Amino acid sequence: MDGSHHMASTVTVTELDLSACHPNTIVDRINAVPGLKTSTAFFTFLRANLVLPHSAMSSNVSTPYLEPQHTSQTGLPPLSSPSPLAATAPLTALDDIPPLSLDVLIKHDDKVDALKLVADSVAQQRQQTALNLVFHPLLLSALLALLAGVYQYAWVRRHQDLGTTLTLGSGAVMSYLLAIRYFASRYIEVAEHLKWAWLVSEDTGEEDVVIGTRFGQELIGALVLRLEPPAGSPAGGAKRKNRGGSLKGGKGVIRAWTTKLKYRHKGVGGDMLQEAVRITKERCGRDADVGFAKEHANSVMVLPEFFNGPWRKLEMKAARALEKVLSETADKKRR
Repeated sequence: MDGSHHMASTVTVTELDLSACHPNTIVDRINAVPGLKTSTAFFTFLRANLVLPHSAMSSNVSTPYLEPQHTSQTGLPPLSSPSPLAATAPLTALDDIPPLSLDVLIKHDDKVDALKLVADSVAQQRQQTALNLVFHPLLLSALLALLAGVYQYAWVRRHQDLGTTLTLGSGAVMSYLLAIRYFASRYIEVAEHLKWAWLVSEDTGEEDVVIGTRFGQELIGALVLRLEPPAGSPAGGAKRKNRGGSLKGGKGVIRAWTTKLKYRHKGVGGDMLQEAVRITKERCGRDADVGFAKEHANSVMVLPEFFNGPWRKLEMKAARALEKVLSETADKKRR
């Protein structure tokens, strides 16, 4: 009994302070954890800086607007000011664009300018002919055979002589190009033969009709049309005495048709063809034929026919363009 009483008297119950386990506020709970006491000061500072002023809240908007405390002097320009990137170059006024006109040339000087334009088109055939020859399969094969012979002579027989090989190879290529330039340059001679007499018919003594297209004051296109009388009309001197006579039953022959390089493929040539057809129908009758002359200004070929394939294709293309204009004119009459 005494032992059990002694044990009971020595056992004591330790009372725990549970108030620390149930903090009343968030800050108290955070402070209850020793590791988070440092963060409490940070959160308190953050909360104090996030307090919005009364003027920042507006009933007209759904989101708050944070007002800066200090306005920076280097801020962005207001949205109402135009951006320099948005500025565009001023558009060209319509009055500054030169007019495009199509007329029958009457003045002598205007016809001379048209004749020069036709002569220039003939001279320009030199560049195109040279380009066609440079890449012609037959001539390229001959050049490769020549270069192979140079290699066989200088590199093999002379025991790999690089200097001689390069010299002879370069000479072969230069000779190839110079020969092409020589044969193509004959178009310059053909262009020089286009004089004023070319515009005058030997049979009737009448000057050809010259149609010109102008872009402002610049002549950019020319078409030479010869109106021939019917086949049964008198010839020779009788024709010369009857200048300006009736051409009913005759036909129109286009002897030249050209446009400056930078104005090609823009419809200028088609407009001149339409004007040529209109003039022919008006002066020779509605059933008059219109076609290209067999010996037109650009028909002279300075090379053998074997090398003239590209030019024949251009002639066929021009013939198709004229046929299209004639078919459109016929359709308009039917309507």
